[in-house]
Amino acid sequence: AVVSTQSGHYGRGLFWRIQQLELNTYGIMFGIVTIVSTFLMSLAYKNVKYSLKHKIAQRRHAGVTAEVMQQVADASSEKKKTVKKEKDDRVLFKKTEVADLEATHFSIFYNNALFLFLTIILSFYILKNFSAGANYLGSSLTSACVVAFLSTGSN
Repeated sequence: AVVSTQSGHYGRGLFWRIQQLELNTYGIMFGIVTIVSTFLMSLAYKNVKYSLKHKIAQRRHAGVTAEVMQQVADASSEKKKTVKKEKDDRVLFKKTEVADLEATHFSIFYNNALFLFLTIILSFYILKNFSAGANYLGSSLTSACVVAFLSTGSN
C-alpha cells in the first residue's frame, strides 16, 4: 500500500508544482484521487505479481536448485545425510521466496513506469486544453484505471 500511495503522489507532485494547483484549494480532490489511484494500483501490483510468480519460479528453478544443493552438501558434510524430501522442501521454499521477491519488484517497477508514462502523456498532450483541475482528475484516474485494466489481462 505504501508503494501504491507513492504512485498517487507522482501525479499530485506533478500537478502541484508544474500546473500550480494549490493544495488548500484542491486538497480534497488530491485526497480522493490519491485514495482511488492507490486502490487501483494495489490491485494492479497484485495482479501482475500473481501472473509473473509462476513464470519466474520456472525460470529460476535450475539456479535455485543448484544453490540449495550446494548449501545442503556443505551442511550435510558436517552432519548426517539429508533426506531427499527435506532437500525438495528447501528447494521449493527458496524457489518460492526468490520468485515472490522478483515478481514483486518487477510488478512495482512495471506498474509505476506505466502509470507515470500515461499520466505525462495524458496531462501534457491529450488533456492539455482542459483546466488544471480537470486535467489532474482525468489524467491521474485514467492512468490508474488503464494500469489496473491492463494488469487483469492474461499473458
